[in-house]
Amino acid sequence: MKITGAPWLAADGTQRVLATLTGAGHQALAVGGCVRNQLIGAPVDDVDIATDAVPERVIALAEAAGLKPVPTGIDHGTVTVVVEGEGYEVTTFRKDVDTDGRHATVAFSDRIEEDAARRDFTMNALYADAAGTVLDPLGGLPDLQARRVRFIGDAEQRIREDYLRILRYFRFHAWYGDPEHGVDAEALAACAALAEGLEQLSAERVGAETLKLLSAPDPAPAVASMAQSGILARILPGADPGLLAVLVHLEGTLDAAPDPLRRLAILGGDEAPERLRLSRKQAARLALLRDGVGAEAGTAELAWRHGADTARDIELLRAASFSAPLPADLGDRIARGATARFPVRGADLAGDYEGPEIGRKLAELERRWIASGMTASREDLLG
Repeated sequence: MKITGAPWLAADGTQRVLATLTGAGHQALAVGGCVRNQLIGAPVDDVDIATDAVPERVIALAEAAGLKPVPTGIDHGTVTVVVEGEGYEVTTFRKDVDTDGRHATVAFSDRIEEDAARRDFTMNALYADAAGTVLDPLGGLPDLQARRVRFIGDAEQRIREDYLRILRYFRFHAWYGDPEHGVDAEALAACAALAEGLEQLSAERVGAETLKLLSAPDPAPAVASMAQSGILARILPGADPGLLAVLVHLEGTLDAAPDPLRRLAILGGDEAPERLRLSRKQAARLALLRDGVGAEAGTAELAWRHGADTARDIELLRAASFSAPLPADLGDRIARGATARFPVRGADLAGDYEGPEIGRKLAELERRWIASGMTASREDLLG
């Protein structure tokens, strides 16, 4: 198989990095996500390169070619080679020497088969040379073509090397798997059997992986499988995936882009900000969305107070929570609230009220204004 017409592969930077290494007698191949995504027609965000050249050799060759090497992960064999502002991660072929479920001790290798064997899924162990010829040392192409996410070799062994692979499995199934065929039975059994290993992982790693999963176009089938296998309860006790599919469907009716926090809000769960180590901004938005579902504020008021996007998200969550359709005039309500301007200011009350009284009076007038459909004028309210 050959990759043709791929802008990322034909790019001057990609070709220069590959040529710098192959011109010196080394193997140099694009690997992983860029090859996988190109073959299934998905966007390619970055280009990773694997080589049999050791890091010091990569640095020396890059400098001799006028490129800029940056030792971003040199202990693990990775050098970022910068070409005209674009960075390419170049990593030496590796094989695992020892693993503890979180980190691996690796040794450099000169064999592509050993490098492929230490990766997680067969669809990620695909390589391509500068001409686009695909190398498939482990037979991952059939799995990719069938949209079948399958661990390389023994699933339990792969997971024991890094327990984050449990969550990565479901994330990859959400993004690249075929939902009609469901998850791989062996993989699901391995994930369930080793779920306790998730306790070894940091909240940062769990949170980052979970948010990536929830960013998939439709994560509902994968999250349902996580719940059935006991994984969801491990990372987010109390979460219920039952309404996620409803929310995803409603998002589609509005052409709303996937939003992991909106989806996390419908899942529920105890202590999500702490368990997923959300940033303060993320935690605040999650709380706003969850609180908004049960709030008395109507659509227009939500849009006025929090903006059009937040109002839309809360209405999506409200509709999903009750498995109800969205209001037919939702767009009009949001637009009215987002553009409305409360006509009274504190200065308008200064002559008749003092201190805290001004705030209380403003709140009263605000309620009257909202009740009027945000149409009452300054004169109506102050008259």
